[in-house]
Amino acid sequence: MDTSFTSPRYVTIDDAAAFVGTTPQAIRQYHETGLLPEPGVASGDTRHYGYDDVIRLLWIGKRIDAGIDVHDIHDAADSLHSNSGLLSDFVTDRLKDLPPGFLRQADLDSLLVMERIFGPLGAAVNATRYVVMAAHPDLQEEADRVDAAEEALDDSVAVDDPRVAQAAAQRFAFDRAMDAAMESSDVAQIDDESYDAWEALHDFAPGQESDTESALRAVENMPYDWSPARQRYMKLVEEMHREVWAAQ
Repeated sequence: MDTSFTSPRYVTIDDAAAFVGTTPQAIRQYHETGLLPEPGVASGDTRHYGYDDVIRLLWIGKRIDAGIDVHDIHDAADSLHSNSGLLSDFVTDRLKDLPPGFLRQADLDSLLVMERIFGPLGAAVNATRYVVMAAHPDLQEEADRVDAAEEALDDSVAVDDPRVAQAAAQRFAFDRAMDAAMESSDVAQIDDESYDAWEALHDFAPGQESDTESALRAVENMPYDWSPARQRYMKLVEEMHREVWAAQ
């Protein structure tokens, strides 16, 4: 995730529609049919959409892309957040050997956002981390601890609280351990094969714009409800990585 900009905590209906690839009119229809609850945060008459709202919109879009009519999507509260089968074939192929139930809903949501921003190839490469963690249970356990420390950096934590730097150091160490595990595995070869397969399927003409390029322009419309402390934490992690890269 690029931390060079400050992600909004909430976005307008127009910005949410731009990121998801739909229209404000379609979102209003989802409200009317009960597929999408009215946003919990509002300023005057303006709807404000948060991370969970946009995730839900992306899953609705996946259902519609799969050929399900919007009026036939029932039990929205239980079924819209679904399994990896709604992700692109490139991503599901990368995940096919994972143990049943290994991926949490938050993992699937993250891959869904990656797919929207970077396309199926980018999401498939990102999915490699789950393949590696499945082969290294100790990494999965550490990932859970790092995620918990990150989630704890809410609005009650000041940006200069020592926990911010501690969590950043923990994340950086985990990232380095993950990189080492990936380098010692065969995932690099698998990634190369994915790149080759993708290039064989997609031959963009000069000047032609891909869906991914369109999504990149809308990336700042993806709201993450990150506190100032958490944004500071992310910048610290980025700085640690930049120091390593500069020394190489």
